Order: sequence, then C-alpha cells, then structure tokens
Amino acid sequence: MLTVETTTTQQRRWRDPRPWPSIDLLAVLAAGILVALGELNLVAIGETGLAVHQLVAVLGGAVLLLLLLRVRASSLPLLGSAAYAVALVLLLAVLVKGRGANGAQRWFSLGLLDLQPSELAKLGVLLLLAHLLGQRHLGWRRATVAVVAAAVPAALTLRQPDLSTASMLVLLTLVLLVIGRTPVALLAGVLGTVALIAPLGVHLLQPYQAARLNAFLSGSSSHTGPGWAMMQAHIAVGWGGPLGRAHDPLHVLIASYLPARESDLAFASLVEQWGLLAGAAAVASVIVLVWRLSLASRRAPTLQGGLVAAGLALLLGCETVVSIGGNLGALPLAGVPFPFLSYGGTVAAVHLAALGLALASPKESSRRLLWMPPRWLRPHPRLIRLGAIVLAVQLAGLCGFAWHLQHSKGDELRQAGQFEISRCVPALAPRGIITDRHGAPLATNAPEGEVQVAPGMLQAQPFAERRLATLTGLDPADLHRRLLDEHPGGPTVKLGTVAAPVGARIQSSHLPGVVVTQAPRRVYPYGPMLGPLLGFIGLAPREDLDDRPDLRLGSYVGRSGLERQYDALLRGVDGSQCFYVNPGNRTVGQAPFVPPVPGSNLRLSLDLGLQQEATRALADALRAGGGDQGAAVVMDAQNGGILAMASLPAYDNNMFGPPGDVAAITSKGEEPGSPMLEHATQIAVPPGSTFKLVVGAADTVFGAIPPDEVIPTGYTYTFGDHVYHGWGSLPPQNLTQAIGWSNDVYFYKLAVALGPERIHEIGSQLGVGVPTGIDLPGEIAGLLGTPESTTRAGGTWYPGTSVILGIGQGEVAVTPLQNARWTAAVTTGRLVTPHLGLAFESGRRATGLPAPLPTDLPFAARLGPVKDGMRLAATGGTATFLRDVPLPTGAKTGTAEDPSTPSGDADAWLTAAAPIDHPEVVVTVMVRGGGEGHSTAGPPADQLLKHYAAHRDPIVSTAPYRPHPG
Repeated sequence: MLTVETTTTQQRRWRDPRPWPSIDLLAVLAAGILVALGELNLVAIGETGLAVHQLVAVLGGAVLLLLLLRVRASSLPLLGSAAYAVALVLLLAVLVKGRGANGAQRWFSLGLLDLQPSELAKLGVLLLLAHLLGQRHLGWRRATVAVVAAAVPAALTLRQPDLSTASMLVLLTLVLLVIGRTPVALLAGVLGTVALIAPLGVHLLQPYQAARLNAFLSGSSSHTGPGWAMMQAHIAVGWGGPLGRAHDPLHVLIASYLPARESDLAFASLVEQWGLLAGAAAVASVIVLVWRLSLASRRAPTLQGGLVAAGLALLLGCETVVSIGGNLGALPLAGVPFPFLSYGGTVAAVHLAALGLALASPKESSRRLLWMPPRWLRPHPRLIRLGAIVLAVQLAGLCGFAWHLQHSKGDELRQAGQFEISRCVPALAPRGIITDRHGAPLATNAPEGEVQVAPGMLQAQPFAERRLATLTGLDPADLHRRLLDEHPGGPTVKLGTVAAPVGARIQSSHLPGVVVTQAPRRVYPYGPMLGPLLGFIGLAPREDLDDRPDLRLGSYVGRSGLERQYDALLRGVDGSQCFYVNPGNRTVGQAPFVPPVPGSNLRLSLDLGLQQEATRALADALRAGGGDQGAAVVMDAQNGGILAMASLPAYDNNMFGPPGDVAAITSKGEEPGSPMLEHATQIAVPPGSTFKLVVGAADTVFGAIPPDEVIPTGYTYTFGDHVYHGWGSLPPQNLTQAIGWSNDVYFYKLAVALGPERIHEIGSQLGVGVPTGIDLPGEIAGLLGTPESTTRAGGTWYPGTSVILGIGQGEVAVTPLQNARWTAAVTTGRLVTPHLGLAFESGRRATGLPAPLPTDLPFAARLGPVKDGMRLAATGGTATFLRDVPLPTGAKTGTAEDPSTPSGDADAWLTAAAPIDHPEVVVTVMVRGGGEGHSTAGPPADQLLKHYAAHRDPIVSTAPYRPHPG
C-alpha cells in the first residue's frame, strides 16, 4: 500500500529541516587532503606568507561550502544568475583597472586580497548553464542562449588575455553541452565552430605562451626560457624520490630553481619536497573527488543539480590532467592550476563554493514520493560515468609516468639538480714527483697556492674581507673592487697565487668563501737536461676529455714525455670545494671540502749523475763536430733499463708553467736542431757502419759467406757498372776482422750475397724498423726497407740499393735507441724492451712497475763472430780509443752519409757494450752532421763508459721496492 504524504510534510522533507544536511565526507576529505598538501608545499618552499594567505582563502571557501550545502534546488538559478552577473561586471572592470603580470591584466587587489574574476566566471557559467540546459525538454533556443551566455565571459577572459582560463571556460561549456543532452546538431555546430576558431588562438598567445608551446612541440630542454622551466620540472620530479627533499637542509635552495613552484608547477614542487607518495596522494584525492561528484550527479533528483555536480567533476578532472601533463612534459605548460593544490585564493574559494553547491542537491529520501518517477526514469547527465573513468585512467597514467621518470632518469636528474645548485672550485691533487733511481727529484710542484674567493660569502662579512686583504698584501679597496667587478656576488674569483706559507695562513684563518688550492705549476730543477724526456703538463686537450671520463674541463694533464706516459699515476684525484648558488648565480653557502688524493711518485731507472755526464759529453761533441743535433743512450744491457738518455738541443720544460710562456715556447720551436723533439726516440737517420752488426748477425744465421771464411776486400767493389769505395785499402778478412776494421768492401759483398730480404728478416728480429716499446710517447719506427716495401711506397729498389744496405745506407734509418737495442741484443743474445719507469711510490710504499721480459734470440748461440768483431774494434780496430776503459769493451763505429743535415757532413755514430764478455751496459752516441764516428761520437762514449766504470755500484743500486704483483 502506497503512503501518501501531505503537502506540508513533503515540503518539510524537501527543505530538509535538519540543522545541517548530510555531507559527503569522502569528497570533503579528498578536498581537505589537497588543501593540506598545497599548504605543505608552500611551507616547504619557504613561502609561509603565501601559505597563510592561502589558508585564509580556504577558510573563507570552507564557510561558503558549508553555507551552500543548505541551498535548495530552486535557488540554483538565482545563484547562477547572480554569480554570472557579478563575474561579467568584474571581468569588464579588470580590463580597466586590473593588476597585470606577464602582459596580462587579470587581478584586482583589494587590500591584502587578490581577486581573479575569471575564476568566478567558472562558477557563474557552471550554474547558469546547468539551469539553462537542465530542462526536461531542451530546445534549440535555450541551448543557443546557453552557448552565447558562455561565450561572453570566455571572450572577456581571452581579452585580458588569459588563454588558459578561457580554454577551461570553453571546455566547461562543451562538457555541459555534451552531458546536458544538447541536440546533436547544435552540439556538432558548436564543436565545429570551436575547431575552426581554435587555430586562431595561436595569434592571441603572449610571447611567453608561444614560447611554451614551441618548447613542447620541439622537445626543447634549453637552459633558458620555457625549455628551462620544463627541465626544472623534470629535475624536481626526478629529485624528489619516494619521500621528497623537505628534510634536506638545502631544500629551499633546491626549490628556488623551480619557476612557478607555488602555482603552475605546484605538482612538480610537491613531488620534489614531499616525494612521489605525496604526489600520488594528490592524484588519488582528485580521483575520489571526481568519482564522488559523478555519483552525486547520478543521484540528484533534478537535472540541474546533476549538471552542477557532473560539470564540476569533469572540470576538476580536466584541470588536473592538464596541470600534471604540463608538469611532466606530456602536455604544453598551459598555466592551468592544480585544483586546491596550486596557490590562488580565488581559485580555492570558488572551487570550494562550487563543491558545496554540487553536494547540496538533496538526496532521494528513503521513502519515494508518490509522484516521483523511479530513478531509472529520471533525467540525469549522460556519459558522466564514462568521463569519470577516462579521467581516472588518465590521472593514474600520469602518476605512473612520474614514477617511470623517477625510476629511469632519477639518478641523471638528481645529478643535474646537484650540478645546477653547485659551483665547484677544483682542489688540484698534488702531482706526484718524479725522481731518479736513487730518489733525487727531477720534477716537483711549485710551493705555491692559488687563492679563490666566493664574493657572495666574503662580502657578507666585511671583517673577513679586510683580513684577506691583509694576508694577501692587496689593497682593501682594490680587493673589494675586484670582487665586485669580476663576479658581483659569485660564484668565484681567482685572486692569484701566493707563497705556500701565506696560503697556509689564509687556510688556517677559515675565512668564509675563501679557498686555497694547489697551484698547477710544475718545477723542473734541471730544465733542458731532461726537458724532452720528462715533458710538461698543461690543460687537457679535447681528445683526452673525450677518452678519459675522469677528466673535466680545466684539468691539467701530462702533455708530453714521461709526464704524459705516466699521467694516470702522477695525477692523483682532484678534490673540490663547492659553493651553493641561487638561480641568480649568487653564492649563498659553502659545501663540505672534498680533499684531493695526491698522485703517486714515479721513480725512474735514470741515474742523475750519469745523465748529467751524458749531457755534458754530448754538448762537447756537438761543439767539436759541428753537428746540429745529437743523442746519447746509456742502457742496462740485461733488462733494458735506461740509465741515461741525453738529447740536444733541448727545451726547458719550465717555460710551459702553467701558465706557459707563449713567446719563449714559440721562439724555441723555431730554433734549428728540432729542440722540441726527444732525439733518441723521435729522430731516425742512417746508422752507417753500426748497421754492420745487424748484417753480420744475418750472416751468422744464413752463412751466405761463412763467418770464418777470409775473402778478398781491398779499396773498391764493382757491381754492375758502378764502383763502390771503402774507407781505405784493407787486406782479405773474415767477418770478425771486417767488423773490427769496419771493412766496407766486405759488407758490400756480404749484402749482395745475403739479399735484402734476409737482412730484413734478421734486422726485424733485432728491432730495426720497429718501435722499441719504450715507455715514452711519440716514438718513431724508423725504416728497414725491402724491394717489395719500397715498390709499395712508390719508390724504386735499384741493384745498388742492396749493396749500400750492407754499410747502413739507403733504405734504412734508425733512432739512437734502436741502435742501442740491437747492440745489446747481439752481445747478450736477448732482445730487451727499453724502459724508464722503475717503480711508483704511494706513501712510504714503492711498487715496481712491470716491464716486458727480454726475448731470447733463436740465433743467439751463433753470434760469437759478431761479438768478437766488436771486441777487436776496441782493442785493435777502429775504436782503439776505448782501450783505456777499465771494463773490457766491444764497440762499433759508424759514419753515415746524410743529405738531410744542414751542413752536408756525415752523421757520427758509436755504439759499445761493456764488459763485452757479459755485457752490463750499452752506450750509443749519435751526432747528426758530426763527421767521423770515431772522432766525434767516440769521445763522449769513452767518457760515459769510464764514468760508469768508476761509479758502477752506486749507479746500479736503488732503494728497495716491492716487485709489481703482475
């Protein structure tokens, strides 16, 4: 039996006589969470004033929400008309007397209150269109009036211009037309009109808006403009992690790099400060709001009430999607605020008021009125559940995208953020010193410190600035002027270098923003004596920066010589003193000091005394013989350790600083004799008769002329139509005698008998024509040709080329070090790899550097005749000037025609080993253009062998060190 109620009872039920109507607690709780998160964001970024202002606006909005919860359905048209009319008046007024920013005039300032009329227009359009479209029989006239009514505030908002809010008004209108069951033809016409007009909106964009759109379309991440804003938003999201950075002491500085962090980019700021969990809570709250409003629209007893709830649900959802999409770069940054989360008193109050109206529609009573149709027959907004589901999926997807951004690029973005807020002064690691085998320093560091200042920190304390002027000896006014002129406020200014004691006093004063680091200048006590060998340091070239990830722009590295070869050991690891800077590049704080790790010391196989003797002896030979360049090598015959290696003319590596003396460097590079080269390894010339050791070794292997067979020689040798001369008329000789007397005719015949291929085969095994493998960069390979290689290179191998190859002329050119290497090989039977590095020292511990083991020659046992020939040369042949060397010596002289010498004179060579029975040391001297080998190269070799013999034990002794583990 149906219950029929009286009219009075029905009206009481309709007016809901309870003091407060029932309220959707979930919706209010979701809105409250969003408000709380917005407040937390403002507090975290240091905007407590804005937080208070927003809280006042929210409280006002909450009062409106509670009041509007009691509004009856019949009052909605009146409220809508009033809100619409007030919004129009204010929109017109703001165009006349409004406050502007970024080229737009959008706000009224009423004391402490900022009012944005365009936000009130959203509420007016929502309520008015809900009334106009919420009729049971919606006709063309009413629908057209609704469209026109919505177009007026949209046009006025666009005039400000405020394209983002105008777009939201258009979107709200379209949403209400769709869900309000507008006739399809009218709806299609409106959609078509919007589609036609939308491209014209591009011409209404402000420059900053156009830049935002272009940045989105181009994917720009530049460090300026909207691309920079998008990059900062990504950094904020990536840096925030799950729990955010609000606990970090630097979180306010970090936040200052994010533009519009309280408004347009509030979501990114929230994630940065409170983490992705807070961002997910905000997204979940919006989803709850959208869903609860969607349910309210379905349960509203009138279509008008349902449209209010449905329109607000979809508006909140769309605003959130556009806002988060812009924050994450999935959509253009449109300036649409995140509902309740973004700062904006008018926005928050209007949204809360709208929420109160949407939830105010009375719910169906538990007892249905007699004349009320069943729920399924009542009109309600269409597609609202589908729209809510689509928005929920989009919001969840955007939240997942934020997680993906953190997961895939979090480390990279955090590093970018750290780099942004930091300006670091490198604390150069003290470069390891280089010593000889006994510990005598050959390369050290300048006892100076480099003073660098962060002006923004020092100027904040005038006493500290005056103290620094006193310590550095600078005039206080001049110091103040430099700090202001070079980098006003920051990040850093280089004041120059000071002596080590001064640097220590500055460091111990702990002045704010003042750092004293190791000066990069290298000191070479012996200058030109070791210049080309040790090399120099300088700024890392581009290729080093590309190949070595441990280097940064401005790093100092070894550029040549041993400094370059062992740079990884000598460099150490630079430390740093970082300063924190704000977006204006002003220093605001100092990070903890990261101390450098000193480089390892490098101990060489060189003996300083022997090196000094070699340099003096070579200089005397150059003066006596008139040569333009020369080299002297003293090498351990058993293991290849270089005991001395002189190169003249040479450069003083102190001129490279840093800073380098450009004029001196340029002048030195233009001097004759190639002083910038290391002549023992980077100059190849014909070896002359010293090459007879290689040809003789080939004969001991192949026996083209049996080594003990005595053959006629004389003064000339005729081959074909050409006559080749020797240095004098000599009697018949065997191989040993021919080496001892440097018999050219014998070696003409021997070269023809062997052929160039056999000479090349054995010569290659003795290291001719290939780099020795010494631990020095820039070594050249020299040349040992064959008919095939000469033809391949575009030359011609004549019959006479084979003849003169026997005496080290023609298609052969070697470095002094290669010559020393084969000398050691033919006297010991083993091929060594020359090396200079002996050990590296870290702290008090020295560890031996690995060196390749000598290689046994397969024909070592047959080399006796060659070795005997060298002994004969020193005792009764061409090198008898070595008779008085205290150690039994074997030697070979050489005089090589060299058309490349400026004077046209021959190159002088001498190579020797001692003691010849069991060689310990090899001495090789070359003076280019020096004339006869025995007269020019002989004296320095004699001098070096005697010095070695006199100081044998001290030279070969070294401080104890641990063998290399490999």
